[in-house]
Amino acid sequence: MPGKFGKPTDPDYEARLAEFEARIARGEKIEPGDWMPEEYRRQLVRMISQHAHSEVVGMLPEGAWITRAPSLKRKMILIAKVQDEAGHGQYLYHAAETLGVTREEMLEALLSGKAKYSSIFNYPTLTWADIGTIGWLVDGAAIKNQTMLAQCSYGPYSRAMVRICAEETFHHKQGKEMVITYAQGTPKQRAMAQDAINRWWWPALMMLGPHDSDSPNTPTLVKWGIKTKTNDQVRQEFINEHAPEILEAGLTLPDPDLRYDSATGNWVHGPIDWDEFWAVVNGNGPMNKERLEARRKAHAEGAWVREALAVYAARKQQTAVAV
Repeated sequence: MPGKFGKPTDPDYEARLAEFEARIARGEKIEPGDWMPEEYRRQLVRMISQHAHSEVVGMLPEGAWITRAPSLKRKMILIAKVQDEAGHGQYLYHAAETLGVTREEMLEALLSGKAKYSSIFNYPTLTWADIGTIGWLVDGAAIKNQTMLAQCSYGPYSRAMVRICAEETFHHKQGKEMVITYAQGTPKQRAMAQDAINRWWWPALMMLGPHDSDSPNTPTLVKWGIKTKTNDQVRQEFINEHAPEILEAGLTLPDPDLRYDSATGNWVHGPIDWDEFWAVVNGNGPMNKERLEARRKAHAEGAWVREALAVYAARKQQTAVAV
């Protein structure tokens, strides 16, 4: 789409960029037919497709527990939750498509390992308590990011986030209820809940992105209103909400340096193991290979569905021409 996505070498780039940034400053949404810098488009495609991939891959650790849910109620909740995540992936792929990238291109990037998804889904779910903890911590962290993105400057992404946030809020509440129930249960249930919190706390903090000093995209994203807060700001909000709730539930957190700072009103955390974060992001986490292999297998086994849809679409087009 020449002319729609501006490049710095275009003769009218500076004038258009000034008007583009003025629109964002006025709080206007940028829509698919509007002029935008190519870099704005690139950053959005990267973020939205990564977000979509995370929703789809995120179905794997939870979906594996559907057949092992301890009651019909828990099974129904988990089935609905996994279906919600699939829907979120579809909203987001559609939003990314409005920027001129195809679904096939995005999926190819995921399956080839070129595209990233949230690092946290490369950790295993070892017990049933992990399912509740994912809802409480992982979806809790996701909501912090997604609530911010619901205010972003790109219209389709912003509107998709409004629906997704509503559903993720339910996921978060059911996860919290589940963990607190186990924390107040038998010694074995309590130990299971504590073990899950111990294993998911640090990955949940990491999933909010690298430290601001190691996030080169953040200044550009904030400048153009795609993000309104930095990674560290969102991470602090998450800790301030969740640390006191977990402690109030009678559980502990695996951070000996965690303390409340009355001067700032913040919970201060100990050092994050960023070496672990980058190892997982770069494909060396506990479940990276298994997650990608599962997606490749599902994609291959779904080939007949895509072929059937293509035949149906061609037949429908022929019928329309004949009429």
